[in-house]
Parts: sequence; C-alpha cells; structure tokens
Amino acid sequence: MEILKAILFGIVEGVTEWLPVSSTGHMILLDHFVKLNVSSDFWKMFEVVIQLGAILAVVVIFWNKLWPFTISKTSSINGNDSAKHLRWKEGAFAMWVKIIIACVPAAVIGVAFDDKIDELFYHPIPVALALIIVGLLFIIVEHTKGKNEPTITSIAEITYQTAIIIGLFQTVAAVFPGTSRSGATIVGAILIGVSREIAAEFTFFLAVPVMFGASLLKVVKFVKAGVHMTQNEGIILLVGCVTAFLVSIVIIKFLMSYIKKHDFTIFGWYRVALGIAVILMLR
Repeated sequence: MEILKAILFGIVEGVTEWLPVSSTGHMILLDHFVKLNVSSDFWKMFEVVIQLGAILAVVVIFWNKLWPFTISKTSSINGNDSAKHLRWKEGAFAMWVKIIIACVPAAVIGVAFDDKIDELFYHPIPVALALIIVGLLFIIVEHTKGKNEPTITSIAEITYQTAIIIGLFQTVAAVFPGTSRSGATIVGAILIGVSREIAAEFTFFLAVPVMFGASLLKVVKFVKAGVHMTQNEGIILLVGCVTAFLVSIVIIKFLMSYIKKHDFTIFGWYRVALGIAVILMLR
C-alpha cells in the first residue's frame, strides 16, 4: 500500500512540478488526504527530495542545451596528429551565469528562513490562498500582457537584468508554497516581454540548481538531526523519484508543445477552482 502511495505522490510531483499549478501545494494537499506511513522527519525530506526525479527529466530532455562544453579538434602543422580539447559552447557560459544569478535570491531566502517558512506557510489554507491569488494573476496577465508580441524569443536574448527580475519572482514561490515556482517565473517573464516558450524553458533550466540545492538542504538537515531512514522509507523515496522522473518526461514534452498554440489561462482557472475547493473542504 505504501508503494502505491509513493507512486501516487510521484505522479502528482511529475505532473505539477512543470505545469504552473504548484507541486509543493499539491503535495501538501495530497498529504492532507493520503498519509504515507513514515516519520515526520522523513516526510519533510521526501516532499522536497522527490523533486530530484523531476530534475533528472529536465537534464535528459535538455542535455544538449544544458551541457556547457563541446569537444574541438586541432591538427598539427603537418596534419598527421590531432588533439581533442574541451571548450565552452558559444553562449553557454553566459547562460549559466544568468541561471545562477536568477537563483541567488531564492537560495538566500531558502537557506536563511527554511524552517520558519515551513512553520508558517506549509499548511492547506495558505496554500489554497496562494493557488487562488496566483491563478487570478495568470488570468489577468494573459489577458493584458499575454496578447503583446514578445520582445525576448530566445535564451540568448535574456539579459542579466532580466534574469535578476525573473529570479525575484522565483523568490515569491520560495516563500509561499502554492505559488508555484514555475508559475511565478513564467508570469514574471511574460510581464517583462519573454515569450511563453522561452519563459517555460528558462524556468526548467532554473529548476536544476534550485531543486538540487533545496533537496541537498533537506537531506543535510535530515542527517544532522540524527534520523535514520528505514529500508521501507528508502524504497518509498526511490519509487517516488523514479515515478516523478518518468511522468516529468511526458509532462515537459506536453507543455512545450501545448504553449506553442495556447496560453496559460486554463491553468489560472484550475488554480482558482482548486483553491476554492480546498477552502470549502476544510471548513
């Protein structure tokens, strides 16, 4: 039964991590109705570390864009001998600098206030309110800015200033679960003229260091607390991560195809409906 629950959590993580509907919010809400038979310390780690499966999906799909190096060959003067050299791909260094810059605000907030954020906001009602507020914001942005012709249509066109602004929007999601990291960064990017497709792609790239760092932080805290993972808990974590990876592969490809012809309005209405439903159920 616990394996089936882990699969369910993996499916929810894989679907909601990349759609702008808040994976953390859905995980908190799912935990409210479907409880894993694990320790509270393990659960706090599990709901974050399961994201590693989703991260791996991004790395696999976008490997050619994310891997910053390429191999070049140089020949000797007589042309008989050649040597291979590892060098940066054109534009790769600048792209990764922008990604790191955009991640700094959320990283600082996460490290400094992680426990306080858990205490204050990791509850169904704050999550429901965040779902509704950001859902309404999506609807408003799509009906105003979303109709404009984007001024940034490639990753290379994202400036350092633009990366910082997107990073600040990501910080909101780091503080308020239910906001959605992808939702916050996509809304912020669209507001400053980034196309939907590039906004989604850059959001995926930001996820790699952000989610890896968040997972590492939770694992370190778990270990420092002197808590030992049981064999069953280890299996649950593995199953959840593998499921999240497989589902994420499908969802990322779906989203990149979907936004070529559609906007994000439907996700806004979904967020509002879910938030209202949660509040009504908890009355």
